[in-house]
Amino acid sequence: MTRSVLDPALASSAPAPGRRGGVLAVVGVAAAGLAVGVLLATVDPNEPGHYPTCPFLATTGLYCPGCGALRATHDLLHGNVGGALARNPLAVLAAPYLLVAFVTWALRRLGRPAPRSTSLPPCAIWSLLALVLVFGVLRNVAGLDLLSPA
Repeated sequence: MTRSVLDPALASSAPAPGRRGGVLAVVGVAAAGLAVGVLLATVDPNEPGHYPTCPFLATTGLYCPGCGALRATHDLLHGNVGGALARNPLAVLAAPYLLVAFVTWALRRLGRPAPRSTSLPPCAIWSLLALVLVFGVLRNVAGLDLLSPA
């Protein structure tokens, strides 16, 4: 008789990631994020030719919910919150939550005490999806230039 991998007795005996592996993962993700941040801070996405065009915009001519996020991040890295909000307000609102999620993940990965679970109930996830979809539609409505990337 074979035992299933989903068997709780086997799951508890599975080796946990080692401390060294946790440190390497956190350092690797942090280094990658820092490298992307330095690239976005130094290479202006407002100048044509530095970054590829959004594939959704290129194929449909419509703005996706992420259009302008590179320019918004560039503005945030330079302290221009107003410019970032003009480029992509959803990206600006998501940035602090992404930072908290990274810190929480890093603390857990390093075996340190972390804030309580960052998981969301299904209704919150569906609400966030609806928000992103509505934002994507509204930024393409004529007359709502406030939501389209400047």
